[in-house]
Amino acid sequence: MLDAAIVVAFIVYGLGTGLVARRAASRDLTQYFLAGRTLSGWKAGLSMAATQLSADTPLLVTGLVATAGVFALWRLWIYALAFLLLAFVFAPCWRRSAVLTDAEFTELRYSGRGVLLLRFFKAIYYGTVINCVVMAMVLVAAVRIAEVFLPWHDWLPVGFYGAIVAFVDTTGLRLGESVTGLDPAMATANNLVSILSMVAFAASYSMTGGLRSVVNTDVGQLAVALVGTAVYAWFVVSAAGGVQGLGDRVVALYGAEQAGDMLSFSPPGPMALAAPFLMIVSLQWLFQMNADGTGYLAQRSMACRSDREARYAGIVFTWTQILLRSLLWLAIAVGLLVLYPFTPDEREREGFAAAREILFVTGVDALLPPGLRGLMLVGLLAALASTIDSHLNWGASYWSNDVYRRIVCNEWLKRDASDRELVLAARLSNLLVLAIALVIMANLGSIQTAWFLSLLFGAGVGSVLILRWLWERMNLYSEFAAMGASIVMAPLLLYTFGTDADEEWIRIAIMAAVTTAAAVGITYVTPPTNSRKLAAFYKQVHPYGFWSRAAIANGERPRAPLEALWVRIRVLALMGASLFLLLAGLGRLIVAPSSASTALTMALVAAGVALTPLWWRASFHEDLDVDRAAPGGDVRG
Repeated sequence: MLDAAIVVAFIVYGLGTGLVARRAASRDLTQYFLAGRTLSGWKAGLSMAATQLSADTPLLVTGLVATAGVFALWRLWIYALAFLLLAFVFAPCWRRSAVLTDAEFTELRYSGRGVLLLRFFKAIYYGTVINCVVMAMVLVAAVRIAEVFLPWHDWLPVGFYGAIVAFVDTTGLRLGESVTGLDPAMATANNLVSILSMVAFAASYSMTGGLRSVVNTDVGQLAVALVGTAVYAWFVVSAAGGVQGLGDRVVALYGAEQAGDMLSFSPPGPMALAAPFLMIVSLQWLFQMNADGTGYLAQRSMACRSDREARYAGIVFTWTQILLRSLLWLAIAVGLLVLYPFTPDEREREGFAAAREILFVTGVDALLPPGLRGLMLVGLLAALASTIDSHLNWGASYWSNDVYRRIVCNEWLKRDASDRELVLAARLSNLLVLAIALVIMANLGSIQTAWFLSLLFGAGVGSVLILRWLWERMNLYSEFAAMGASIVMAPLLLYTFGTDADEEWIRIAIMAAVTTAAAVGITYVTPPTNSRKLAAFYKQVHPYGFWSRAAIANGERPRAPLEALWVRIRVLALMGASLFLLLAGLGRLIVAPSSASTALTMALVAAGVALTPLWWRASFHEDLDVDRAAPGGDVRG
């Protein structure tokens, strides 16, 4: 009963936020999708972290530590660089752009007859294809959690549940493989009820209260998820014998060599063997479809009440995402290695990774008492809901703002839509996005190739997303060239190298090189963006980097934008170094065996702390501005 009461309280809280924010969200699209641009940095940052805290990530971490060791987690941690780049370089620019979506940004940044086509393509691709596939993948992961904790066959009336099973049998629907040994039809019936209940909950407050409701719910959900995870980590580590000597117990179970490989924060074995992995790590944070925050991260940045608050949002997001949650998951993953040991033969069997991943969920059921089990369940459901609500709200913004308002009303019908009409379109767009995501989920097994294509496509456009902010010469054709090269290269690379994880570094490296070369090459042989458009863009957004001509057109020093960029890169590098040193040092304190160098561990922590004063004041108490004024002027930026 206590577990159920906690879940009910969580549901009431979520629905309440939607009702409270309903009136404000109903005014216009800016209120609905950007909360009237009134968010504080800390709230926007925590909302970003909540959205990234998807229900499947802790399972992934648990599986990675068992199959490839702690070092493999750098594939997740390295995104701190992208998040800090957002905080210091792109988030303030997104805020100053005053657009509603990143698709709308194309008409602010470029000139030419193809701009509207580019905006439409981005709205459909990001708002529907990528967005709905991501939602579908999250829902697939969610059913693995729900099956353990939500046995609907024991709770629902026999007649009602029988009708659901009959529907499943008639349609041949299958939603994932059972992890508890249930009959396939019953497992699908349970998963169907769970999914529909979860998405109905998330959609209800997302549709009603817009971004205000999403963010307010996200903050509460993140708090519950982190507290629940911390409690779970304490129980796991305690059951494994306590944090002191945790690494030694891993050594005792698996032997010094294997345990050393599993617990190492640096590449185990010869560096040459780790070269492919290091290539992936060095490329994937930069060459990705959200390289400049495109998507819900940009949306949160645009919703902040000032440029400085947008920077704070990125910083809060990065530290919460990379340091706080990673240390909790690391303790759980290593503790589960002790509580549920495996043999080398088991490690080589098919399905080993999936079996280790689900231990994160079964461990909750086995180790936590009533009440705390409900808290952790709510934490997992909160992680799911905070991801779904953000993707619904974000996807609906494309359909209502870029497709309905800009294409249907302005371009085709030659009229302006009323605010009331647009908010209604936004709410209905939530249902459209949700329906598409559910259809994709139901057929996910048949679109795995499309998923790999979308990942490679993202690797192809990442450099262009960054360069369009940093280099004034980038134009409309640059983005088209990158997208076109990606569309051509993705199937070729998959056909040549397949989807084998061992070949991933080759696929990413070739895609990044070819698409970047295509984009930069086409830039030099096509007309530049109209100079008046660039000057107006520069005046409004004040981007950083190579913008000398636009700066001169606005009466500023030509090198000022580049100087402003380097100021931010310096602070970014100091904060990134501090974050990674603390992550490795504190992580070693938790999991390193006694044979590991204590001096190195303490040196990592000390170095991370020592760097903090070098970035703290610049990050939180300064504008990071440079004097942009040309001689005789007074412009700053």
